[in-house]
Amino acid sequence: MKKLFLTAALGAAVAMSGATGALAGKVRLKMESTYPTKLVQIGTLGKVLTDNINAISNGTVQVKLYEPSALVPALELFDAVSSGAVDAAWSTPGYWQGKEPALALFASVPFGPSAGEYIAWMWYGGGEKMMQDIYHRHGLHSIMCGVIAPEASGWFRKPVKSITDLKGKKMRFFGLGAKVMQKLGVDTQLLAAADIYPALERGAIDATEFSMPAIDLNLGFYQVAKHYYFPGWHQQSTLFEMLINKKKWDSMDAQQKAVLQTACKANVAIGLAEGEAIQFKAMQKLKEKGVVFHKWSQADLDLLRKTWEGVAAEVAAKNADFKKAWESLQAFRKNYALWKEYGYLK
Repeated sequence: MKKLFLTAALGAAVAMSGATGALAGKVRLKMESTYPTKLVQIGTLGKVLTDNINAISNGTVQVKLYEPSALVPALELFDAVSSGAVDAAWSTPGYWQGKEPALALFASVPFGPSAGEYIAWMWYGGGEKMMQDIYHRHGLHSIMCGVIAPEASGWFRKPVKSITDLKGKKMRFFGLGAKVMQKLGVDTQLLAAADIYPALERGAIDATEFSMPAIDLNLGFYQVAKHYYFPGWHQQSTLFEMLINKKKWDSMDAQQKAVLQTACKANVAIGLAEGEAIQFKAMQKLKEKGVVFHKWSQADLDLLRKTWEGVAAEVAAKNADFKKAWESLQAFRKNYALWKEYGYLK
């Protein structure tokens, strides 16, 4: 009996040790979104990512997604994740250009590549590696985790005769495109998604850009402004990320890291396909609500492009990381042009 008891006790101890080890091996991530999770694509993709990670990890990685500002103000997540106050964020590198100017190049580029070319540069042209080098200096690790199709370029109460008419106006604008608009005399502000409509409604801003038709429809901008301008010269495609505290990332084993990387690659495909599928329906609904679609003149687009080239040169001259990434992207696009010219229909 004594021998049986000791054997049973040893077995229980081993079982408990195994359970404790398994529990210790689990990774739990509190991830705050920079976008409302019910917002089409840019919010819902964060929810899809969370659900997929939790489903395929078999419990070894568990993510809990929080609404914007539930843990910290949404646009303060860079510091919060860096310090470990928050484990992770669903965001876009463009939000952090105030911290590191070069990060904007890993989100969207004025007159930049379409989604396929952009992803190619990120994964196979060295883009993601350069992005990681910058983030790692801040105790952060980022995985490219989504892409969406072209955006529109702005909502206005009245038709705009020329882009130069916007001088002196207050406009919500994102990323590197905001620097172009500033050069043209526009007073730009970066507002989180939930803050844009009330600012537009009460006149705190005169106009806004935010995203693509399906997303802008969801936010109801058509209720305050009826003139919708295309194309989104500033964001022909936009990349999103899962931003993780680097110590947390380094603590994961190879399988756990693979779960996050694989789920993010799936999210890229989901975002691209869904984004292309839902725009025309949204545009039809916007027309029914009295929205008038406009296209910028070639003269306006030429001015915007020329201004952007000047902005890019200025930022590159001041920031070595930006210069390195910008030159890499430009070289990749120059080489890609050969394939684009012969491989695709005009």
